[in-house]
Amino acid sequence: MHARKSRRLRKKLYLAEFAVMGVELDCNLTCKDESELATIMDDFFVYVDSLSLCIGGGGDLTSFAGFISSHERYGSVTESDISSISTWLKGQNSVSTFNIGELVDANYGI
Repeated sequence: MHARKSRRLRKKLYLAEFAVMGVELDCNLTCKDESELATIMDDFFVYVDSLSLCIGGGGDLTSFAGFISSHERYGSVTESDISSISTWLKGQNSVSTFNIGELVDANYGI
C-alpha cells in the first residue's frame, strides 16, 4: 500500500521505512508518599532520557502508565531499549510489577 507513495511522501507521513515506533508502559508502584514517587519518577525520566528516549504519561502512588518514544525525529524505540528499561525497572524497589507492550507505530497506532 505504501509502495505507491513516493519516498518524499512516505517520509513526510512517517510511513514504511520512516515509521516511528514506540511502546506503552504500565507499572504498579508501592510508593509510600509523594516524595518517594517524585524520586522514582525523576530517576526513571533521567534514565529514559539517557537512552535518547522520552516518555509521556501519568499516575499516582500506586500506578504509572505512559508511552515511550525517541527524541529523534525519525528515531524509534528498539528491542535493546526495551530490554534495558526492563532491567532498570526490575532493579527498583518501588516498582512491584510492570508491563511493556509491543512496538507500535507512534503516529498511527498500528
